[in-house]
Amino acid sequence: MPESLRPNFILMFIITVSLFGSFITLMLALHPPTTPENFLWRKPLVGSMFTLICISGIVAGFFPKKCSETFNLRKTEKTAISKIKNPNSHKVSITLKGHHPNCGNFSAHVIQVYGHVLCAACTGLLLGAFIALAGTALYFFAGWDIGQVGFLTVLVGQTGVLLGFIQFKFKGFTRLTLNAFFVFSTFLTLVGIDKLAENTVIELYLIVLIIFWLLTRILISQWDHWRICHECKLFCELKEKQEG
Repeated sequence: MPESLRPNFILMFIITVSLFGSFITLMLALHPPTTPENFLWRKPLVGSMFTLICISGIVAGFFPKKCSETFNLRKTEKTAISKIKNPNSHKVSITLKGHHPNCGNFSAHVIQVYGHVLCAACTGLLLGAFIALAGTALYFFAGWDIGQVGFLTVLVGQTGVLLGFIQFKFKGFTRLTLNAFFVFSTFLTLVGIDKLAENTVIELYLIVLIIFWLLTRILISQWDHWRICHECKLFCELKEKQEG
């Protein structure tokens, strides 16, 4: 990959911190505190904070363009309609479908459901948030006993998080599935750590880390969008704004 298309320093730093956080999480699962806390409000507190994350993710899933503008490191999808000029100087209108440019370069990013074009990643994140929200209600508030879960649960969760970071390499419904599993994996990690550690400080640390993982996932996706546009040989208004 040309140097100009590689992730910038800020993104590389964020990815490194996220991966280091995953390593620390696995170490905490392997060596949890030997004395659990008896803090009565631990589970409702942690559950409430994770619920807020899920609800925020659901809102972002319904308004992906607004979310993209909030976290964008590189200005990518700015306008609803761009004019592309091909080598023959004919202008072609390109609209956004599934909040991606309908130019063919983003065909792997979208799916069609009953004739509607949807963003595969955002749809997956939305589904994952609803599933995680249901699990949170059952485990943290309804007292659902999920049995003996431990390091394996955390390991599966961290595998899902890492797959979420590379979901941009997949297409269509596979991309949707990985994004849904990414969100659910944060829930699995939180539940696994809660059962192993029963420690408020550790779980609050994990809540902050989950937010960081989500931010990392968003920024990696935005970098991939920028890379696709940058590699495109056609000149359009969108590319002009990026390079300007």
